[in-house]
Amino acid sequence: MEENPTSLRVADPGIRDLFTLDSRWQAWLDVEAALALAEAELGMVPDGAAAEIVKKCKLELLDRDAIIEGLRRTAHPLVPLVWELSKVCDGDAGNYVHWGATTQNITQTGNLIVLRQAHEIFLRQLADILTAMADLAERGADMVLPGRTHGQHAVPATFGYKVAVWIAEIASHVERLRGIEPRIFTVLLGGAAGTLASFDGKGYAVQDGVAKRLGMTSMPMPSRAMGDHQAEYVCLLGLMAATCSKIGREVYTLMKQEFGEVEEPVPPGTVGSSTMPQKRNPKLSQDIIAAAMQVRALVPQALESMQTEHEADRTTSITMNHALQEASAQMGDILSRMTMMLEGMTLNPERMRQNLDLTDGMIMAETLMLSLGETIGRQEAHDVIYDAAQAAATGAGNFTELLEADAKVQAHMTSAQVRELLDPTAYIGECAAMARTQADRARKVAADINAS
Repeated sequence: MEENPTSLRVADPGIRDLFTLDSRWQAWLDVEAALALAEAELGMVPDGAAAEIVKKCKLELLDRDAIIEGLRRTAHPLVPLVWELSKVCDGDAGNYVHWGATTQNITQTGNLIVLRQAHEIFLRQLADILTAMADLAERGADMVLPGRTHGQHAVPATFGYKVAVWIAEIASHVERLRGIEPRIFTVLLGGAAGTLASFDGKGYAVQDGVAKRLGMTSMPMPSRAMGDHQAEYVCLLGLMAATCSKIGREVYTLMKQEFGEVEEPVPPGTVGSSTMPQKRNPKLSQDIIAAAMQVRALVPQALESMQTEHEADRTTSITMNHALQEASAQMGDILSRMTMMLEGMTLNPERMRQNLDLTDGMIMAETLMLSLGETIGRQEAHDVIYDAAQAAATGAGNFTELLEADAKVQAHMTSAQVRELLDPTAYIGECAAMARTQADRARKVAADINAS
C-alpha cells in the first residue's frame, strides 16, 4: 500500500511490521515447537527430539536463502520451512518435525499468533483514544452548541455530549474485542481434513497441549473449512472503522468555516494547498475516513471467504488472510490518527454560541411549546410555535417578536418569560452529566486495558 505523506507526522503503531514474511515464519515455528512439546508429553515423539526441535525453532538459525529458493521451487508456503527446520535439527530429531500436522494447521494458528499481537496494539491504542476522549468530554461538558438532526438545528446540546456518544461506542468496541478473544485466538490442529486421524486417538489432547503452550484456546471442531471466527474479527474491525469514520466525518464537518466549532491539530509548517496559502485542511480526519472506507470494504471479502468447499479450500484461506492482514494494517493507521486528532483538538465555544443564535431563538421552540402547552395544551401550543417559526423562516419577521406579538402567547406569557425560555444554555438536559459520566467510564476502561 502506498504510504500516505501525513503518516510522517503520525506515530507508526507497528502493525505492518507484524505481518512481514519473517514475522509469520517465526510464528509458524512457534507452533511447530509447541506441537513437538505437546506430542512429546503424550509419548508420540521422543522427549529429546522435541527439545531439539524447540531449540532450533528460531528463524535466525535457519538458512533464509534456502527457504526462499524452496518456495520458488515448490510454490508451497510451508514445506521449505519444514525442510530447513528438519535439516538443522541434530540427530534424528528432524524426523519428528511437523508430526501429524498439515500446512493450514500451522499457518492459520501462526497467523492468529501474529494477529493477537496486533490485537494487543489495538487495545493499547483504544486506551489512548479513550483517555483523550475523556479529556475532551470534560473540557466540552458545558460548551453549548446546536444539536443537529437531519443536518438542521434541533435542540441545544454540548460538545461534551457529542464526545460522550463517541466514548460509549468505543467502549463497546473494547468489550467486543475482549469478548472475541476466546473465539479468534484458537488452535486449529485437526490434520489433513480436520478428522484428527493422524494423531492416533490423541488429537484433542495434542491440540489442547499446543493451545496451552501458546496461550490460546483449542477449537472444539478443528475443521479447516471453518472461517467464521476470522470473518467475525474482520467484521469487528469494520465496526470500529465505521465508528472512527463517523467521528472523523463529524470533525471534518465542524471544522468547516461555516461551522468553525472545532479544529483538528494543524502543526506549524503544514501546507494545505500548493496554490491556496490560507488552507488549513483536515488531513487527519480525511485520512481516517478514507482508510475506514477500505476496512469496511474488506468485510464482504471476509464473509465470502467463509464459503469453503468441502473440508478445505486454499482459495478461501488466501482471501481470508488478505482481509485480516489488510484490515489490521489499516486499523492501526486509523487509530493512530484518531489519537493524534483527539489529543490535539481545539474547541471554539465562542463560535458554538454564535451558531446557537443563527436561528434567532428557533432552536428553543421545543421548550417554548412545552411551557405554553401547560396552559393551552401541547398540540395547540405546537401550532402556535410552528406558525411563528415558519413565518420567521420565510422572512415574515423576527421569531422572538412574532411570538411576543401572538395573542395566544400574550395571554399566557410575558415578554420576559418568552425571552427567558429562549436561553439555550438553560435547555441542555443531562448533557453535562452524561459527558462527565462517560469521561469517568473512558478512564476506567483505559485503565483496565493498561493494567492487563
